[in-house]
Amino acid sequence: MSSSASKKQSRKNAPGARLDPGWDHGIEIDSNKKQFQCKYCGITRAGGVYRLKHHLACTHTNVEPCPSVPEDVRTQMFDLLSASSEESRKKKQRVSTMYDLKEEEGEVKQQAKKCSMDNFVVRKSGGLNVRQTTINEKWKKQDRDEVCQIMARWFYTSAVPFNAVNSPLFPLMIRKLGEYGKGFKPPSYHEMRVTFLKKERKRTMNNFLVNSPAGTVFLSSVDTTDISKTAQKLFELLDGIVEKIGEDNVVQVITDNASNYKAAGKILMEKRKRLFWTPCAAHCIDLMLEDF
Repeated sequence: MSSSASKKQSRKNAPGARLDPGWDHGIEIDSNKKQFQCKYCGITRAGGVYRLKHHLACTHTNVEPCPSVPEDVRTQMFDLLSASSEESRKKKQRVSTMYDLKEEEGEVKQQAKKCSMDNFVVRKSGGLNVRQTTINEKWKKQDRDEVCQIMARWFYTSAVPFNAVNSPLFPLMIRKLGEYGKGFKPPSYHEMRVTFLKKERKRTMNNFLVNSPAGTVFLSSVDTTDISKTAQKLFELLDGIVEKIGEDNVVQVITDNASNYKAAGKILMEKRKRLFWTPCAAHCIDLMLEDF
């Protein structure tokens, strides 16, 4: 076997390889088609070990989450994906930095031909060229700091958890923004609440409804403007959703702690003996803090 063929086979994610930690929790069905089977829920999907790790980490990225994955395994896979995403980001940053340095070196050489400023830009120390920080580099760092500060301020003022930056979707969002370039118009309140929520619901349902395992989470967006104040109407709405999904597939219904929702929840439990209605803990805490 040639050395190149040996290196190809020894790669961590090469077909047939078992070096990636994700393979400890899945079975490779077809290496050519990159099909795997989850050891916990038994589903078979294509996409290789990368998609298997997203399945186990429950990230909802191009594959449904595993309903039976142990918590320690889910955390391990999430950390692996986050580390991989961060490593990829740093690699791209290094490549971008090298490209910027080459451009700046070219600008320095052009400037050196026009004026005798070589000693200011490059000096020799012990036989080695020591390159001073250019004004462009300082400006670029200042620009990045300004962007990061605005992002951090949005996190602080919107009460977004800091660990949101560890989500694999966070660097993906930043990359997509960068690829779009200047002039990007952010989504409006209506688009986030209606337009893109409907699209995400459709995508999620398409991923989950095909051979969906037990424990699947369903997203549903319903306009309750005309019925949210009436307990009976709310009960009919919730009861209809349970009927649509199937009573055997519903264990718990969670709403806020308003009196109309409490009444609707009690009526629902009287009819559906196998499910439980639970008030939202965050809403209960919010009400207590308002009383304080």
